[in-house]
Amino acid sequence: MNLALLTDEDFVGDNQVRLTGRRLRHLTDVLKASVGDEITVGRVNGAIGSGRLTRLNNDLAELTVALDQRPPLPLPLTLVLAMPRPKMFRRVLQTVAALGVKDIWIINAYKVEKSFWQTPWLEPEALTENLTLGLEQARDTRMPTVHLRQRFKPFVEDELPGILQERPGLVAHPGTDRPCPTHINAPATLCIGPEGGFIPYEVDKLIEAGCQAVHLGNRILRVETAVPVLVGRLYDSCNH
Repeated sequence: MNLALLTDEDFVGDNQVRLTGRRLRHLTDVLKASVGDEITVGRVNGAIGSGRLTRLNNDLAELTVALDQRPPLPLPLTLVLAMPRPKMFRRVLQTVAALGVKDIWIINAYKVEKSFWQTPWLEPEALTENLTLGLEQARDTRMPTVHLRQRFKPFVEDELPGILQERPGLVAHPGTDRPCPTHINAPATLCIGPEGGFIPYEVDKLIEAGCQAVHLGNRILRVETAVPVLVGRLYDSCNH
């Protein structure tokens, strides 16, 4: 936790916050913090700054905070991701949040098992928890938005074209002719399939909607590896 992310509910005064649970345990067990120490804090969708510990016991931590810095700029990227395996989904979500992606669409695909959509990691509280872990890692406060779409065709036909009007689309697919561009640093939509990739019908539908198919070379990567590789290839800010 490189930053303690504060919610409105944490504030007990204008500049006073109270932490419990996971963040308290991190202060005591990992940081070995003491009264008088300062830690980096940030308010959800707000500013970043520092918090000085004024009270600390087994039940809570209280801090006086000063929030006077802007969070990192978000990436101008919409990520369209076929639902990964649940145990991988958590890691991917944290990674995407840490990289600065703010618009995330989780979609269905032919090779996505129906059982994946039953995972508790898709519950709102679990989504927020994993996005928070990614933001804290990267010292960011801007909470991403996650959209869930369990029907591939309606999403691609009815919603994706509107997204692509402002953010041109790329679909990562092995065996295509064009390598993935680098250093675009411009608005884009990136579509990534499930393990085993999109089937040809799905690639054709994505291209029909306005996407361009690109590849990363001959190597076949796991989704959790492909996501940061592709995002880092497209945006210089991910490599700083």
